[in-house]
Amino acid sequence: MTITYDNEANAAYIYVNRSANNSVVRTIPVSSDILVDLGIGGELLGIEILNASKHMGLNRPASDQIQILAS
Repeated sequence: MTITYDNEANAAYIYVNRSANNSVVRTIPVSSDILVDLGIGGELLGIEILNASKHMGLNRPASDQIQILAS
């Protein structure tokens, strides 16, 4: 899993499945700030979080872009 944060857009993206064969074919809004991306077989590919500093407790001015890697 990889989580990226774009300070300028104040958006985070959680990559759940980054396989080269996966392309987003459907995006489902869960709320006004949370979007879920699904692949061709309905598998979860990623989650986009808008207004991320509010939802994830991020300090927006900390950096222009942060990439957090987790296993």
